[in-house]
Amino acid sequence: MEKIRCLAVDDEPLALDILANYIQKTPNLSLVATCTEPLEALSLIQQGKVDLLFLDIQMPTLTGIQFLRVMNGKCKTILTTAYSEYAIEGYEYDVADYLLKPISFERFLKAVQKAVGQLTVLIEQPSLGSLQSSIGSENSEVLSTPSTTQQQLDFIFVKTEYKIQKINLSDILYLEGLKDYVSIYTTNERILTLQTMKKMEEMLPSNRFVRVHKSYIVSLEKIETIERQRIFIGKNIIPVGDSFQKDFMKLIG
Repeated sequence: MEKIRCLAVDDEPLALDILANYIQKTPNLSLVATCTEPLEALSLIQQGKVDLLFLDIQMPTLTGIQFLRVMNGKCKTILTTAYSEYAIEGYEYDVADYLLKPISFERFLKAVQKAVGQLTVLIEQPSLGSLQSSIGSENSEVLSTPSTTQQQLDFIFVKTEYKIQKINLSDILYLEGLKDYVSIYTTNERILTLQTMKKMEEMLPSNRFVRVHKSYIVSLEKIETIERQRIFIGKNIIPVGDSFQKDFMKLIG
């Protein structure tokens, strides 16, 4: 059976270490990553790499509640925090459970059972005792969920100055990498984000966007003409780098 892909987000490294340890020793859970930066976590979720999220509520750049609003139910969530007063607000966003720090392993297992039960559920419902007794056994399979194909999202979120902005993929013309920023040129505006070209390339679906130069990524559907090593998108001319030309021509070939 495919494992349930887990992501833990917390600005405290010690809290992440505890969650990572719990996930790694629970059969049928797989740790995708731990993140202290919410935007990195959003990118992984947008790419369809996460089934179950462990999310801290109090973080400096983006609170857990704000994160839930932006994520918009793309994966099942278990909230983690040291403050119980946030529980009611969290449940308004259909979270699976609420873990109060310090988190015991027994309480962690109960939350996981509840989350998996909501994911599309167990082929075989285990008891808490069977979960605990099977930990450490490589051949034991406790939590089971059918394999699901995540749909490719048609938008991304990027951090711009003091806010997080949603950008529809269909609006993007091309991206230009600057020294410390990436400029995203859309049909309506130019958006600056403090991000690397590599990260942007990972966030964008490869069947719709292609890197044609160390400083440029273009939307395939927005290309109008190609002349030698130049791409024309409206009045914009995008160069094709020598090291990218062969793969690019194969792609459009």
